[in-house]
Amino acid sequence: MNTLSQVKTPGSGVWIGMWVPVILGFIALYAPTYWTLAHGLWNSDDHAHGPIILVVTLYLIWSKRSVFDAPSKPSALAATPGWALLIFGLLTYAVGRSQQIVFLEVGSQLPVVLGMLLVTLGARSAKALWFPLFFLFFMIPLPGFIVDAATGPLKQYISVIAEQVLYAAGYPIARSGVTLTVGPYQLLVADACSGLHSMFSLSAMGLLYLYLMRHDSLSRNLIIIIAILPIAFAANVVRVMVLILVTYHLGDEAGQGFLHDFAGIMLFVIGLLFLFMLDGLLGFVFPNRKQNTKLETPND
Repeated sequence: MNTLSQVKTPGSGVWIGMWVPVILGFIALYAPTYWTLAHGLWNSDDHAHGPIILVVTLYLIWSKRSVFDAPSKPSALAATPGWALLIFGLLTYAVGRSQQIVFLEVGSQLPVVLGMLLVTLGARSAKALWFPLFFLFFMIPLPGFIVDAATGPLKQYISVIAEQVLYAAGYPIARSGVTLTVGPYQLLVADACSGLHSMFSLSAMGLLYLYLMRHDSLSRNLIIIIAILPIAFAANVVRVMVLILVTYHLGDEAGQGFLHDFAGIMLFVIGLLFLFMLDGLLGFVFPNRKQNTKLETPND
């Protein structure tokens, strides 16, 4: 006599017995953090990529969900550093939350999640989920000391390049520090125009693109990785020059109004287009050895 009621789906008991309490505990710990981000940093243009990073990370983890189905006993070699990372992450969270240091509070997710994986499933699970964990790094807000150190030089370089290019094109433009004078208008290259946060978010999208494309040429991947930041910088220079030209031809209101906000979207689109073009050109030099007949997913 067949007893169909006794048939169990592999891994279902693991989900109920282990992962539901772990997930609920993680939500209880970080729900206040996400509430703060949703009503604070994520409403600004500089950190608007945060929710996208979170959604993509969750999707990438879901695509590798088979890792959580197979119960395994982690070795002491993996469990020991796992507990160390978990404790370190919880302490970092406590410091960040109590002292309102956002990058510590958000960044504590990395050692907490990695520690939980090592303790529960071992090193093999961490290896399978290496990219989602790495991608989560881009959700961490940049610390103030990094922003302050990088913003000044970036604004200076952008101002110099924009002035020289537009002057060579015949426009009446002059520069004093990071202030550009074009015709009757003066424009200040502000901190937001440094492109630092755009470079950060474009780097995340570029690395995600490489992960999904799965190129088998190491040289091709390395060239694209090295080119991501220069491409993001060049796209931001184009954005600043477009705003200067809009102000010169259409007036200050046009340069500071809708077109100013639209230029931020244009920056991101231009950066991605440059990246796709570079990848396409490299494809002729470093073609993939194995041509797939269907688009691969992260779970392949």
